[in-house]
Amino acid sequence: MTTLLIDFLSWTCLLAGGLFCAIGALGLLRMPDFYTRMHAASVTDTVGAGLILLGLILQAGLTLVAVKLAMIGLLLFFSGPVAGHALVKAAMGRGLAPLLANPDSAGADSRTFSTEQGQALLDEEEAPSKP
Repeated sequence: MTTLLIDFLSWTCLLAGGLFCAIGALGLLRMPDFYTRMHAASVTDTVGAGLILLGLILQAGLTLVAVKLAMIGLLLFFSGPVAGHALVKAAMGRGLAPLLANPDSAGADSRTFSTEQGQALLDEEEAPSKP
């Protein structure tokens, strides 16, 4: 009975993780600009990979394989969002604006702005808040 329950929970996690990864891939194709694509990829892939690893840990039982899978999960849990943040920050520094960044410039292309504007946004982000 316990084995059946563990198998059911494991397969549920594996299928849910695969579904999250598929939704993340669809988000990469359907989202309009770089920033929303990065959001879709980083959130859904972190959750999807975590659920897949949880399903594999349940299948492995209390073994060394489960410990290795947990270490891989921790690595993905910390490195995925950090890598996404670094990519977005680099894009802002290079001058890639979000799709709706400049709604007041009617004729201009609102997808790009100058490097100075990007650097000003980065400097503003890093500035300490005023109490």
